[in-house]
Amino acid sequence: MSENAVSAERATTRPRTLAGAGSASFTTEDPLVSLDGILDVEAVRQEFDALCATARSADCSDIRLQLLERLKSVVSQGRAAIREMLFEDNLGALCARRLAALQDELIRIIYDVAVKHVFKIAPMDPDNRIAILAVGGYGRGTLAPGSDIDLLFLLPARTSSVGEQVAQYLLYFLWDLGFKVGHASRSVEDCIALARDDFTIRTSILERWLVAGSAELASELDERFARDVVQGTSREFIAAKLAERDTRHAKSGNTRYLVEPNVKEGKGGLRDLNTLFWIAKYHYRVDTSEALVKAGVFSRREQTVFAKAEDFLWAVRCHMHFETGKAEERLSFDLQPLIAERLGYNIHPGLQAVERFMKHYFLIAKDVGDLTRIFCAALEEEEAKDAPGLRGFVRSLRNRAKSIAGTLDFHIDNNRINAVSRDVFKIDPVNIIRIFRLAAMHDLEYHPDALKLIRRSLRLINGDLRANSQANALFLDVLTDRNNPELHLRRMNEAGVLGRFVPEFGKIVAMMQFNMYHHYTVDEHLLRSIAELSKIERGELANELPLATEIVGTLRDRRLLYVALFLHDIAKGRPEDHSVAGARLARRLCPRFGLDERATELVSWLVEDHLVMSMTAQQRDLADRKTIVDFAEKVRTLERLKLLAVVTVCDIRAVGPGVWNGWKGQLLRTLYLETEPTLSGGFTQTSREERLTAARRRLEDRLQDWSEAERGSYLDLHYPNYFLTVPIDEQVADAEFIRRSGTKDPLATEVRTDAFRQVTRIKVLAPDHPRLVSQLAGACAGSDANIADSQIFTLTDGRALDIMTISRSFEAEDDEMRRAGRICDNIRKLLSGETVMSRLIADRRAVRHADLFDVKPKITVDNGLSNRVTVIEVEGLDRTGLLADITGAISDLNLDIRSAHVSTYGEKIIDAFYVTDLLGMKVTSDTRIARIEKRLLNVLESAEGEVSSVKTVPVQKSFGYQSI
Repeated sequence: MSENAVSAERATTRPRTLAGAGSASFTTEDPLVSLDGILDVEAVRQEFDALCATARSADCSDIRLQLLERLKSVVSQGRAAIREMLFEDNLGALCARRLAALQDELIRIIYDVAVKHVFKIAPMDPDNRIAILAVGGYGRGTLAPGSDIDLLFLLPARTSSVGEQVAQYLLYFLWDLGFKVGHASRSVEDCIALARDDFTIRTSILERWLVAGSAELASELDERFARDVVQGTSREFIAAKLAERDTRHAKSGNTRYLVEPNVKEGKGGLRDLNTLFWIAKYHYRVDTSEALVKAGVFSRREQTVFAKAEDFLWAVRCHMHFETGKAEERLSFDLQPLIAERLGYNIHPGLQAVERFMKHYFLIAKDVGDLTRIFCAALEEEEAKDAPGLRGFVRSLRNRAKSIAGTLDFHIDNNRINAVSRDVFKIDPVNIIRIFRLAAMHDLEYHPDALKLIRRSLRLINGDLRANSQANALFLDVLTDRNNPELHLRRMNEAGVLGRFVPEFGKIVAMMQFNMYHHYTVDEHLLRSIAELSKIERGELANELPLATEIVGTLRDRRLLYVALFLHDIAKGRPEDHSVAGARLARRLCPRFGLDERATELVSWLVEDHLVMSMTAQQRDLADRKTIVDFAEKVRTLERLKLLAVVTVCDIRAVGPGVWNGWKGQLLRTLYLETEPTLSGGFTQTSREERLTAARRRLEDRLQDWSEAERGSYLDLHYPNYFLTVPIDEQVADAEFIRRSGTKDPLATEVRTDAFRQVTRIKVLAPDHPRLVSQLAGACAGSDANIADSQIFTLTDGRALDIMTISRSFEAEDDEMRRAGRICDNIRKLLSGETVMSRLIADRRAVRHADLFDVKPKITVDNGLSNRVTVIEVEGLDRTGLLADITGAISDLNLDIRSAHVSTYGEKIIDAFYVTDLLGMKVTSDTRIARIEKRLLNVLESAEGEVSSVKTVPVQKSFGYQSI
């Protein structure tokens, strides 16, 4: 067959075969992708032949610009047509195949020009043969609008100068058209040698498709690759691909339930489906999901799930690329509403359209995980059966079915729990819950056949089973398992059992909340909070969480904590407050789970007030006695305080990476220890004075290289709240910093980076004054610094110590230190009057989609939260420089900020400022209060639609006034 004949073959279609030409999408069995309505291939070919015929130069160089402009038009019109088709049918996999087919024809057109008109290659010249193969994702027959174009130029064993010239000619055209092209020019021998040593290259060549050129050369690669690379190497390939997958998952937090998921690389995304495709093609020598059904790996239903998952993920990815005009793989908050609209999602009571879309996304990601687990388990079973010789015999003895004490319905099969027959659930539906209890008791994983049988028996979970006391007792045992309750609850959830047995939980499965604070879906958050409690109970976090660990060991009924955490967010997504609705659900569910009236009341209280302790610790002045008294009145008993403290810790730690930190832990510990004597009638193991004395002594002991006079003088610089709220290691670091700074320079700064936590800490020592908080926040805003944590402490000599933790922006240490240096320079300029804040921040305003987040501004001026000062509460949408604007406005209102507690929950800020007038009195005038509210509302509304690069979580300013 001639070169030109091969390039013209299948001009508008893309066949799928096992070897030779390669394979396309793994999901559907339709072998053809039509370009009807997208591109008239034959007409374009004739047009280009006619253009080349008019060329004056032999190599058509004089018409190259004409060819390029026409190709740009072909690409633009073709992609626009495919985009419109996607908008009409939302068939993502078909869109990806259409884009790949269009790319095929584009390459063939350029190739034909090169072969026929530029280089005039003789069809039968073996030394000038070249095969242009699509590899990688393109070789699978799918492309996203922003995908790279991966090409392999296959040349004869002897270097072909003409072949290399053709490849170069094609590449320059593709680059000029704006494509990102990954390419390599190799002989067949090169491909085989490299594929043996490099799994990435091996995978790339595995997914190959002859776009144009020599079919004979491509067939030679097919035969050699199958014989010399693939044969006998399935086990090592599978191990490499699964290890690669695990590494990729670890980078993304090892969860598929991130609220801004990576559609391509994230867990449950397209790359996981690709991994199944690679392994199936390599191990089973198949190209279609139908072939996997025939091989007994997937059922028909699972084949359908695979097809739907792939199509949905491709639809999302293609819409993202078309919307952004680039290869955007992260489904970010600003894209989610747009994609939800494109895919036709509507508002539902309690859920926005975008939240319904994202719930569907996470359910699809869960399906991908289920398919991966089934597929990998089938491979493992096959490996166990096929193990040769003595090793296989020993393995078969070790893994053969073993009985489980107390049951005849289940046994241990290959170190996993499995059902003895297909009727165990039908005969006794309680077994659907019992299998999870047995697995927890004996620390077993689940056999894939058992999970399949469970999924096919979900209809047996009905009202009778939910009301069955034995089933509920077994469920409570799983929930409160002392070893690993999260694992077994997660398996229940993935199998669909948890949502059917507890329908209230089923409503929040895969539910995301459209905000920037929560990192996971609601069900994932609940399971992670239970995992945190289990780790505390096992003593794994004793060094990090000593108080919570101590409390758990003293509780009368540990079950209350597990049930409360399981239910604390179960009413999310309803029109009413989720805490109130959750408490009502708890009063109904707890008796069903077997809890008595007293336990039910405690759990329902914990669910209703599970946010009280964290809000009090982060948004109230813990040095104000009124704060402690008010909190104690809400808690009422020491038992409730203990339970609430542990629930709060687990809840915060399960929100997402970086949300919990030592500062929050110290605040909660302080609140607990301050409240404990109030609830216990004044008795506590250590009084406040004793704790203060012990804290001062600890710091004194750590400063042994200081003189006695230096130590005494330094300890007198701090007010009591500093010693009680700052961890000892940080106190020592602060002491060294203040010592080095001396007293001559009124301003000192210090920078330390933490690459592991991806943060940078900036310490500032400066004279205290009313606008200090505003200026420090403005300095960060002026450098686009994202404040993750900040604490400000006044010293007895009139200075203030501020420790700001900002999110890291640069991987390189030198770059990050230079950025921190610019922030410190901004601080110096602002404090010295060399610049003004408005000038510093003006160029840093970033545009936000105005309708992305709906946070209504709210200002509350409250004189009941403190006996001595007025508390101003501010809620609103975060933006660049907002903290600076708010604190500046408070100063303009002639108010003195005595204590500032600023928290950011994603896009929402909740601030509390403890203020007095300039005479140190409360603000009681109604007229003045109205003026405060009006001015601060204007601040919140003045920059609507702008985005903040400063997220302050939390800022604590502690002042040493002794009257509180």
